[in-house]
Amino acid sequence: MAETTINAIVEGGKVSPGPPLAPALAPMGVNIGALVADLNKETASFKGIKIPVKVIVDKDTKKWRFEIGSPATGELIKKELGIEKGKKGGAEDPKIVGDLKFEQVVSIAKAKQSSTLAKGLKAGASEVLGSCVSLGVTVNGKDPREIRKSLINGEFDSLLGA
Repeated sequence: MAETTINAIVEGGKVSPGPPLAPALAPMGVNIGALVADLNKETASFKGIKIPVKVIVDKDTKKWRFEIGSPATGELIKKELGIEKGKKGGAEDPKIVGDLKFEQVVSIAKAKQSSTLAKGLKAGASEVLGSCVSLGVTVNGKDPREIRKSLINGEFDSLLGA
C-alpha cells in the first residue's frame, strides 16, 4: 500500500477543486471533485474557519481518508467575534478589534483541550488570553494580561470548575 499524505490549510466546508489540493492530487489520478465533496462534508462544522488537514491517498486503490486538525486558537477567537483579521501591528499597535467575555475564553480553551499541551483548563485559558493580546482583543473590556493575572490569582476558578 503506497500512501501519500498532502498537508494543507483549508477553509472548513469551503474547499474548492483548485489549489492548494488539486495540484498535488492531480498526478495521483483520484477523483478530485468527489474528494473535495467528502472533505467539505467532513469540515462542515468548521465553516468559515481555516483548519489544518491531512489528505491521505492510497496510490494503488485511489481511496482517500482525512485527518482533520484543530483550528488555530486565533481562528477560534476571530470566529467567536465575527471578524476576519486581528490587528496588524505588533505590541505597539493600540488597535482593539473586539472584546470577548471570559466565558468565551473558557469555551475556546475547552475546544482546544485535545490539541494543546496546556495542563488543564486554567492553563488553556491562559493560552487563549495570550492569543487575544496578539490579535488586539480585550476580555471583559480589559487588557488580556490583566485578566491573566486575575486568572492566576484564582478569580475565575468558579468558571473553570476548579
